[in-house]
Amino acid sequence: MSDLKIVRATSAFDCGGRCPIKLHVRDNRIIRIEGDDIADPDQQLRTCLRCRAYRQYIHHPNRLMYPQKRVGKRGEGKFERISWDEALDTLAGELTRVKDTYGNQGIFLATGGGYLAALHNGGFAAARLLAQFGGYVTHYGNISSEGAVWASLTQYGSVMVGHSRDDMLNAKLIILWGWDPARMISGTNTMYHVIKAKENGARVIAIDPRYHDTAATVADEWIPIYPGTDTAVMVAMANVMIKENLHDQAFLDKYTMGFDKFKEYVMGQEDGVEKTPDWAAEISGLNADTIERLAREYATTKPAALMDCQGPARSAMGEQYNRCAATLSAMTGNVGRPGGSACGGLMGIPVGHMFRMSAIPPGKNPFELDGPRVKGTLDIRERVIKRVHINKIFDAILHGKKSGYPADIRMMWSMCNNYMNQTANSNKADKALRKLEFLCVNELFMTAQARYADLLLPVTSAAERSDLTRPWPSGPYFTFINRALEPLGECKSDFEIVSELAERLGMKDFNPHTEDQWLKMLVELNPEYQKHIKDYDKFRQDGIHRVQLKKPYVAFQKQIEDPENNPFDTPSGKIEIYSQRVADIDHPLCPPIPKYMQTPEDRFDPLIKKYPLQLLSPHPKNRVHSELYEVEWLREVEPHRAWINPVDAKPRGIKDGDEINVYNDRGKVAINAWVTERIIPGVICIFEGSWYDPDENGIDRGACANTLTNDAYSGGGASVLNTCLVQVTKAL
Repeated sequence: MSDLKIVRATSAFDCGGRCPIKLHVRDNRIIRIEGDDIADPDQQLRTCLRCRAYRQYIHHPNRLMYPQKRVGKRGEGKFERISWDEALDTLAGELTRVKDTYGNQGIFLATGGGYLAALHNGGFAAARLLAQFGGYVTHYGNISSEGAVWASLTQYGSVMVGHSRDDMLNAKLIILWGWDPARMISGTNTMYHVIKAKENGARVIAIDPRYHDTAATVADEWIPIYPGTDTAVMVAMANVMIKENLHDQAFLDKYTMGFDKFKEYVMGQEDGVEKTPDWAAEISGLNADTIERLAREYATTKPAALMDCQGPARSAMGEQYNRCAATLSAMTGNVGRPGGSACGGLMGIPVGHMFRMSAIPPGKNPFELDGPRVKGTLDIRERVIKRVHINKIFDAILHGKKSGYPADIRMMWSMCNNYMNQTANSNKADKALRKLEFLCVNELFMTAQARYADLLLPVTSAAERSDLTRPWPSGPYFTFINRALEPLGECKSDFEIVSELAERLGMKDFNPHTEDQWLKMLVELNPEYQKHIKDYDKFRQDGIHRVQLKKPYVAFQKQIEDPENNPFDTPSGKIEIYSQRVADIDHPLCPPIPKYMQTPEDRFDPLIKKYPLQLLSPHPKNRVHSELYEVEWLREVEPHRAWINPVDAKPRGIKDGDEINVYNDRGKVAINAWVTERIIPGVICIFEGSWYDPDENGIDRGACANTLTNDAYSGGGASVLNTCLVQVTKAL
C-alpha cells in the first residue's frame, strides 16, 4: 500500500451541501471514497449518494479529454481533436474579431455553479479577463433563488435569514412548506437535524403537491396543495389569526412596519374580497377546515419553525410566497426566536456561507430604468458590463436590442454551466445557439449545451485542482479542495485556460501567482476567512474548518433582543411587511405588501382547457441539476420518469411504466410514467436536469423538464419554472 495516498477534499457540485470527503488515490486514480470521519455525530457531515459516486463521475469514460472543434452542423455533436495552441488561438481570434466588428457588447459570458461551484476557478477569472479586454455582456439573477432573494431583501434587508440546523431541536412544530431536504440536500446536516427534532418531540407537517421523501421519512401529516396557490393559503391563515386574535400584535408593533396595510388586504377592506379559508380552499384544493386548523396550530405552538424553501419560489408567485411566509412568521412572533424561523426561503447563516447578496436590490427591480429586460450597467475599472436576466439569456440572443436587450450578442463563452438545459424553454435555446456566430464551451462532458459548441475546451474536475468552497445554505464551516489527481488527459483548469488566453490577448502579469499562493491570499485577505481561520496550512491539511458555535445561530436574534442598537437593514430599520421601496416601483406585479395574484399558466388560466395538468420540476436525488447525469450507478438509483396520479393516468389509458408524451406549445418530451398516489391529481412531476435530446421529429427523448417550461420571470426576478401547464398522452 506504499503507493496509496489519501487526500482530504470536498466535491464542488452546485448542490446544497459541501461534504468533506477522503479520496484514496493510486496511480492517479481514485479507488475509494470515505466520508467525514469526525466522531461527534452532531458535527459529522454525512455525504449523500452523489459524493459516494464521485469516482464514477471523475473517471467516467465519456469525460472530455482534449480540445475539439466542431466539424458537423451546430448541435450535431460532431467534433475533431485539435491542439491547445489551435484552440486558444481560435478563441483569442474570435474575441478580437467580435470586439473589432461589433464592440465588446457582442461578447456574452455565461458562468454558473455547474461542475465547479468554488471560489478560485470558474467564471471569476474569465470575468476579470473580459473586463480588462474592454467589457462584455453577462447575466444577473439566481435561477434557483432570485424570488427568495428579492423577498428577503425587501422584508429584512438581508439574505442571511436562516438558523443553524441544530436550532430545529428547539422547535415544537416544523412546517416543511415546499421543502424536501432529503432529496435536494438543503445543507449537508439538514436531514440529520430534522430527524433529531422529530425524535425530540417536534410535530412535523409537510405541505406539498408531492408526498416527497422527507414527508415519507418524518412527517406526522401531509397536506397536499396545488402549485402556485401557497400564498393564498398563507393569506387565509393570516385571516384566521386576525379574526381569532391569535397574532402577536405586540411583536408586530415593535418590530415591523406596514402590518395595517396587509391586514386591510387580508380582511377585504382594500379590494372588497375577504381572504377567508373558504376563499383559499377554492383556490388551493385544501379543505377550509384544514386551513383553519393549520393557522391555529402554527399561531399557538411556541416556538414553531415555518420552513419555506425555494420550490414554490421558482414560480410566477415566487417572491410573494416568501414574503407572505415571512409575514406569518412575524405575526406569530417567531422571527429572531430560538426554535422559530424568519422564513425568506434561503435558510443560510452568515458563517461560512458562500452566498452574500443579490444583483437586484429592492427598488431597482424588476422594471429597470433602461429597458424591460435589462439590469442596467455596472462600471468595473471603467469597463461597462451589461446584464440580462438569467432566464432570458436565449431570448436576448435571438432578439437583441430591438426587443429591449442591452446588445446584439454575437458570441458566447460558457463555463461551469449547462444553461440550455437548465434555464427554461430548451427549444428556444436550441434556436438561439444555432444563431450565434461563435460558441466556446468549457466542459467535462458532452452536455446538451456542449453539443452546440464551435470550440470545446476540456476542463479539470474538482479532484484535479485545489480550491476553496463554502457551504450553502447551512454552515457553519469552510472547506478546502486539495488536488488529488494530476489533470487527466489534456484537461486544464478554467484558471489555466484564462491565463493562457490572457497572454494571447496581450495582457501582462494576469496570473503572477501559483495556485497555492492565490488560495492563501483569498483566505488571508477575505474578512470572513480572517475571522475564523488563523492557520492556512492547517486548514488546507484538514480540508475543513468547523466553526464551533456557543449556541445555535438564530437569524435576527440581535435585532429582536436589542432593536435600538441592531436595526434591520431596511429603510425603516424594521421588518417591512409594507415596503415603500417596492411601492415606488409602482407596478402591479410588485405590490408593496405580499399578495396572492393569479398569473399566466396557473390553474385558473384559460389555457388549462388545452393543457390541463400543472408541471413541477423539482431537484432529483441522483443528480446535481444536470451534473452527474452520465453516472450509471446514480441512474440505477432512480430512473428518470414522470410522476402521475392514477386519476389522471386512467382516463388517458396510461399504465405504470408506459411511455408517455408530455407537451405544450413550447415542446414535447417522451418519458416513462410512474403512476403513483404520491402526487395529487391535476399535477405531474418531471425532475429537472435530464439532458435535452430532441429526435428528428423534435420530441425530446432526454425528457428535459425545461423543454416545457417558460423563459419568463416574476415581478421580483423569480424564474417561473414551476408555473407551467402541460398535457399528457400515451405514446403511440
